[in-house]
Amino acid sequence: MAEKKAPGARNRRSATRNGKTAPLFAAVDLGTNNCRLLVAEPRGKTFRVVDSHSQIARLGEGLHETGRLSDAAIERAIDALQHIRRKLKQHGVGRVRCIATEACRKAENGAEFIRRVHEETGLTFKIIGAKEEARLATIGCHDLIAPQAKSVLVVDIGGGSTELSWVNAEAARDNGFKGLLEKAPILGWTSLPLGVVTLSEAFSHLDEVESYPLMVEHARQTLKTWDGIEDVRAAMSSDEAHMIGTSGTVTCLAGVHLKLDRYRRDKVDGTWLSREESAAAVQLLRDVGLEGRAKLPTIGDERAGLMLSGCAIVEAVWEAFPAGRLRVADRGLREGLLLSMMYGPKKPKARRRNRRTRRGPDNQAGSQKDAPDVG
Repeated sequence: MAEKKAPGARNRRSATRNGKTAPLFAAVDLGTNNCRLLVAEPRGKTFRVVDSHSQIARLGEGLHETGRLSDAAIERAIDALQHIRRKLKQHGVGRVRCIATEACRKAENGAEFIRRVHEETGLTFKIIGAKEEARLATIGCHDLIAPQAKSVLVVDIGGGSTELSWVNAEAARDNGFKGLLEKAPILGWTSLPLGVVTLSEAFSHLDEVESYPLMVEHARQTLKTWDGIEDVRAAMSSDEAHMIGTSGTVTCLAGVHLKLDRYRRDKVDGTWLSREESAAAVQLLRDVGLEGRAKLPTIGDERAGLMLSGCAIVEAVWEAFPAGRLRVADRGLREGLLLSMMYGPKKPKARRRNRRTRRGPDNQAGSQKDAPDVG
């Protein structure tokens, strides 16, 4: 299905450097912890970012215990999405795709929440599967694959789950950008029930000194449940192999390692971390405690309480896969979604059987079946 027009969009276009015009695209990612927007225009085989927004909504708060999205979490998420809706309208975005991940996949009332979001914001979300989430994150990080790498492990740590994708790096280079979009060369993948929110909540009854080694052990044991882990471990033992870490945890660790006085994407995205450098940053975060982490300029109050659960996952991944280095990615799912929208294979438009289909707010289709696919 073709992409929806953004609510309130008037098909305005953004001027490019050569004087021509290009349509604006937007990707909205509603995760377990964050709600994110990226607005961009096509440029060559990539894009130029026009605007971005990230707001912590903690949609998955309490989900581990109740199996449902709480009323308070729903209100926070809708508030974040209303803000995003205003940005879409302000920019006059022509095409937008909205996806929801682990919290909505897992919650009993996930589909009900998605319907309410549409009614109140006009945004039509599709709940995507974990495999599609892993594919999009891999596409978003594709140009961070080192030229000599044979194997790469993309580690996407979310609020409610962690996706691991074992990528044939040689095939990714040989098949080119078009081949990557048509079929990402993922040799194996898994989605583990490990996320910064869920893991933190599971051990919230303990103080962080006591809970941290237990979180690491839990992450370690969960990683062992991946059926293909031995093949991945063997591939990642090569000198040419490396990991790509795409998550707030990893970018924050990089900011701490680099001793940045404010977060700078140009310094963080694409930088390399060794296992020793990662471990030193983790130890610093443990040593300074919750209040100390909140004062660090690249972490702050909102992330301080979730950093150690993310660090526990990172530590367990380092143990499981002896790669020499990890490349930090301040990019991932949203970027993969935008690239798929802009340059991926075009799907034929579905014929409309009934021209009098009921329309929802802002002239969007009013049912979940009309949600756009994700490439």
